[in-house]
Parts: sequence; structure tokens; C-alpha cells
Amino acid sequence: MNEQNKQHYQEVLEHLRTKGVRITETRKAVTAFIINSHDHPSAEMIYQALLPQYPSMSLATVYNNLKVLMEEGFVSEIKVPNDMTTYFDFMGHQHLNVICEKCGRIADMDIDIPDVKHEAELQTGYRIAKSQRTVYGLCPQCQKKQVLS
Repeated sequence: MNEQNKQHYQEVLEHLRTKGVRITETRKAVTAFIINSHDHPSAEMIYQALLPQYPSMSLATVYNNLKVLMEEGFVSEIKVPNDMTTYFDFMGHQHLNVICEKCGRIADMDIDIPDVKHEAELQTGYRIAKSQRTVYGLCPQCQKKQVLS
């Protein structure tokens, strides 16, 4: 785990502790996995990756931990067109999720994004819990396939 990820990990655990959330070994493992993931894993992918180290852990445990992390604003759900699977993304830095509408590939785009949450609160009076930033299009591989067809 690099230094930035270690810091994110400690911040998440400290936040959960202050909220009175029990910090179990599996909660720590799911949190560390999602923070360190360079992909956008599904709950099943996280479960399969952690199962050898935590053989008594269930898929429901992974979902429950992801739910807590989403409720606290650390993780967001990503839905891909024509795919029933839900993918998860750690929101440790500002970025856009760019999703291919054909193959479902997800890429992160690091970009300075205005504070949409703050602006939405100012303009509407809502108290914003979270915002998602997703852009859809065709990835380079699917563009090539489209030209060849």
C-alpha cells in the first residue's frame, strides 16, 4: 500500500470509528482492497480475491461492507449499460469515470472538477450526500471494431 493509500485507509477507519461502526478484520480487508484497487471491482471480484485469506467471509459480508462505505461517501456504485453487475469505485480523489457503452470497460480520468456538491447545495438548498461523475462513450478498441465492421 503506498503512502497516499495508507492515509486514505486510516482516514476511512477513523471516520467509521467516530460513527460507531465496528471495525472487523473483514471490514478492514474490504476497505484496503477497494482503496488499493486500480480497477473498478464488483463485490464478487472482491469476495473471490479475499476468500483465501478470509475463508469464513461471505459474499453478503462484502456487500454489507461496501454498503457502509457507500453510505459514508467513500465508495460509489458504477452501473454499466447492458451489464447487471454493479462495480465499485473508491472516491479518494476527484475523477470522472469514463465507461464504454459497448464493452463496459471503465477508465478513470483525473481532472479538476468544480465542487458540484457545494454548487448544488447553494443553488437548490438541498443537502447533498454524494454526487457521481460518469461519462459514456466508445473506448478505442470498440471504435476500431466499429470501423472494421
